[in-house]
Amino acid sequence: MSRSSEKAARDGAGLTYGSSRGRWVLLASILGSGLAGIDATVVNVALPAIGRDLQVDFSSLQWTITAYTLTLASLILLGGALGDRYGRRRVFVIGVVWFATASLLCGLAPSAPLLVAARALQGVGGALLTPGSLAMIQASFAPQDRARAIGAWSGLGGVATAVGPFLGGWLIQVASWRWVFLINAPLAAVVVLVAQRHVPETRDRTASGHIDTLGAGLCVLGLGGVTYAIIEAPVRGVGDPLVIAAALVGLAAMAGFLLAESRERHPMLPLSIFSSRQFSAANAVTFLVYAAFGGVFFLLVVQLQVVAGFSPLAAGTAMLPVTVVMLLLSARGGQLAQRIGPRLPMSVGPLICATALVLMLRIGQGASYARDVLPAVVVLGLGLSVLVAPLTATVLAAADEHRAGVASGVNNAVARAAGLIAVAALPAVAGLSGDSYTNPVQFDSGFRIALAVAAGLLVAGAAVAAATIRNDVLVSGSDAGTTAGAGRGKGIRAAVTGSVPSHHCDIEGPPLCGDRAKEAAAASRQQRGRG
Repeated sequence: MSRSSEKAARDGAGLTYGSSRGRWVLLASILGSGLAGIDATVVNVALPAIGRDLQVDFSSLQWTITAYTLTLASLILLGGALGDRYGRRRVFVIGVVWFATASLLCGLAPSAPLLVAARALQGVGGALLTPGSLAMIQASFAPQDRARAIGAWSGLGGVATAVGPFLGGWLIQVASWRWVFLINAPLAAVVVLVAQRHVPETRDRTASGHIDTLGAGLCVLGLGGVTYAIIEAPVRGVGDPLVIAAALVGLAAMAGFLLAESRERHPMLPLSIFSSRQFSAANAVTFLVYAAFGGVFFLLVVQLQVVAGFSPLAAGTAMLPVTVVMLLLSARGGQLAQRIGPRLPMSVGPLICATALVLMLRIGQGASYARDVLPAVVVLGLGLSVLVAPLTATVLAAADEHRAGVASGVNNAVARAAGLIAVAALPAVAGLSGDSYTNPVQFDSGFRIALAVAAGLLVAGAAVAAATIRNDVLVSGSDAGTTAGAGRGKGIRAAVTGSVPSHHCDIEGPPLCGDRAKEAAAASRQQRGRG
């Protein structure tokens, strides 16, 4: 055995793609990440049923979504750090068990406040298991087999996400919305059993023992306070003391978070990473476009059921063409960006998506799926196929090589935070509150306003990309002086190839794939050196 093979064996990174144990590792990772990914899509489908059963107003439905996203967005970077420090399999398994327990609480919740609390706990579990699902593959497989393993994880994860809304809609229709959550328990039991028996334990031996709990706590408090103020202001009034107090506490906590991260020796969010203009610009685009997606998809499934009269099953599968189009075309979108650079795709992609939102204005009372819904979702899939791969690649390539994993995690958190704020703010802007989700005329009017605002966000994202994204920064460390030339195509290919897992087609957030980009960027530099 060579020295490199011995080291790989010691580190637990020697599994081959075709081995039995390798397939078990893939199964655990795919099912585990699928739990969180599927749940993010099917709960939207269940919202009208939850509202009718628990007899709650629209703000409670918002909290059903935002409570989960709040803890997930705030703690996902911390979850990755805990896995590196204490063992990726261990933290992944804890996350799966936590997620399953919280899912049971969601399914059994007798009231909206308890459901919201359980959803917040679910987000904590998601933050623990999501980074670990891909990190286990990265750390367990031999270098020559990692790309193939990640590709399988991406493709099969896409299948799981496509099946999720269909399964959720069927469960709601034939049983109850509660089964959307209860079904997680047996799946989680399988994941834990497979992970404990077949997934090797790995950790980052260079990781610091210090965990930035202060930063994580301030982030939760800051996002939570601001979100509460935005959601409750239309209900309680902007001048309500509780709304004002929540807003002030949230803003103060966010300021404290930035201050704490600037002074923290091992911060959850290293602010220096934003010194890269390309990285900051790409994350600004991410925030704008994912805010639009998060707000629209929250409202669209309600519009389909309440206004257009679709069944939960039909509403759950309405967006399936988006996943199919992205599965077919995302790689080509990456290849296009490889040839011409990321600026044009990142500018045109949001405009295509904005066109899709304009087409969604046709979705009203008595809407036909083939005539009114399908054209819009196909165009949306085309826009996402043009946008997502170059956006992810640009974020990863703009950071130094040793920060590729952090860059990916930050971008993922930015996308989730954007969706969190959009779900809180967009209904307020559109005038949706109280029992408006039970009134087809009122909801339809608000939905059209929301579409216009979201389309505006996408146009703004396109403008920011056109004005700020550069084509000459395509490999890690480029802001430090590396320019275009021979490395241009190689660099973006490194970041794009296999880096856009299709199970993120729910627009929840970009993939966490920094280690893959890190390896590819190094290979790109070696190739340029040989040239």
